[in-house]
Amino acid sequence: MANRCHIRSISLPSRSHPITLKIQQELNKLRTLEASSTSTLETISNGLSGLQELYKCLDELLGLPSTQQALSHHQHEKWVNELLDGPVRLLDVCGSLRDVISQFKENVGDLQSALRRRKGDLCIESSIKNYICSRKKMNKGAKKLLAAIRKMDSKAGASTLLDQDQQLSTVIGVLREVNSMSIPILESLLMFLSTPFLKSKPSGWSLISKYMHKEAVSCEEKHDTVKLENTDFVLSTLSNGRADLEKMNIAQKGLGVLEAGSISLDNGLECMFRNLIKTRASLLNVISH
Repeated sequence: MANRCHIRSISLPSRSHPITLKIQQELNKLRTLEASSTSTLETISNGLSGLQELYKCLDELLGLPSTQQALSHHQHEKWVNELLDGPVRLLDVCGSLRDVISQFKENVGDLQSALRRRKGDLCIESSIKNYICSRKKMNKGAKKLLAAIRKMDSKAGASTLLDQDQQLSTVIGVLREVNSMSIPILESLLMFLSTPFLKSKPSGWSLISKYMHKEAVSCEEKHDTVKLENTDFVLSTLSNGRADLEKMNIAQKGLGVLEAGSISLDNGLECMFRNLIKTRASLLNVISH
């Protein structure tokens, strides 16, 4: 996943509440996933699932009387606006990402339908061209969101905490860390979506056939490792030559994996979107009382 060498750890009091320790455990799981994995559909989906658990724990933390008491007495501190602003920025990116994923899922489905119908080379070629066009738009949109989220990362935890009690410092640290951990997971997804469309090179049909066979094995045995550029390569051979049965079957397998992955990502982003709204609402409710 996205490489970030400056992720911090929360310094917890010796008698922390169990939910705070649970949050630390969930954060450590995500750090391990981030450090040990490349950005595949499976690892990104796992990251979004991990965030869902993390936000559930955060909601429980914000519901504790001790948390509410600690936060309610500091409505006008500089860091309050920072904590409220974090979920809003993530909501903007998450909402835009959901739109991108939804459009991609629709385009993959349309191309799959065209390949299944097999109504002729011209019809299939037209559908592939539409898919390529949509991929390029997705690439452009993902790059813009990637630039935006990297700016968020550079501003995370900017204000300094001075003379705060231990309980309050712990709560603020947890909120910042959850916000900070959300960024590289979304960043990894955006990097995956911003992969440029890969066109096949005129290197001979033997190489293309070998590559397509390797892709077929990948689709059948390792559903989580299929990459956008691999499917792009196979589709480009269809658009440049006759759409024979073997090529279409391999393309359909790759598209099937991408469709299943996009559904998983869409569900994960929807959960994250709801959790972000709930987190900000909880913060506003606590701070305003």
